Amino acid sequence: MTNKYTILGKEIKKGERAFLELEVAKLHTRNTIKVPVIVERAKKDGPTLLLMGGVHGDEVNGVAIVRDIIRKKYNKPKTGMIICIPVFNVFGFLNLRREFPDGRDLNRMFPGFLNGSLASQFAYRFTKEIAPKVDYVIDFHSGGADRSNFPQIRCVIKEKKSLKLAQIFNAPFILNSEYISKSVRDTIHNLGKTILLFEGGKSNDLDKDVINCGVEGALNVMRYLGLQNEEPELKNNPVVIPKAQWVRASNSGMFQLRVTNGSWVLKKQILGEITDPYGGYEKKVFAPFDCYVFCVNTAPIVHKGDALFHISLEIEKTKTNLPSPTNLEK
Repeated sequence: MTNKYTILGKEIKKGERAFLELEVAKLHTRNTIKVPVIVERAKKDGPTLLLMGGVHGDEVNGVAIVRDIIRKKYNKPKTGMIICIPVFNVFGFLNLRREFPDGRDLNRMFPGFLNGSLASQFAYRFTKEIAPKVDYVIDFHSGGADRSNFPQIRCVIKEKKSLKLAQIFNAPFILNSEYISKSVRDTIHNLGKTILLFEGGKSNDLDKDVINCGVEGALNVMRYLGLQNEEPELKNNPVVIPKAQWVRASNSGMFQLRVTNGSWVLKKQILGEITDPYGGYEKKVFAPFDCYVFCVNTAPIVHKGDALFHISLEIEKTKTNLPSPTNLEK
């Protein structure tokens, strides 16, 4: 990092805090919609970490995670810089909806276009004015459509640097996830940066355990990168899942869970039941093989073909005896 650092037109000097705003658009009422961007720069140079929540407006756990990091002052680095964007998709957050007002999924609009749709223009500004200024990103998400994710980090596990940071984050699961075209992850990766995607809980729901996991994981990454002085607290030996698949509903009907999310299950163990409302049938959903369940559908009514359980096809146990921050590949 050079001594002079400018973001969104504002120079951030060493030891300085700045509350900036990324302007999105104006409403028909003439009110301006702006995204708050909170920047904390230490007196000593180091890497820049971006923490962002609410890319999907209804995924409030991510918003709460970044909010708690700010409240606990974890975003005040000893070296380097930490940038926090608690509510990225302000439009969606106002209405607790996943999409932008134009109906588009913001996480499929990157890197965006200067004169594109509203979501595309917003993605473009982020890509041009914020993304190039950071070294590492943690993007916090939750499951959608009544699907609840057990706390997990998603990354491309063949990338050693990403896997190492995922292990340091220390969520219970690390899921291999390739880059999706036009997503935030893909754009950050194409800029040569390292990004982790955290998934936990479900949309429109605040889960204390998920929030705590996200906060503790981000703090571990800060410590590992040298942004904070302490050593990471590695409480878990995360399970790495190179491959996974969905168990889908064979019938439509009322759905009841019979398994705890995050648990190890055995082949033919009952995961749930689908019943019709008239007592005509009861269809049990069985585990197809020994596996971990790390996402469950919490909807009371499901349709044939709906995704019910995300399960591991392969697993790898990991060790947490990882290099110290002084040995981190920069």
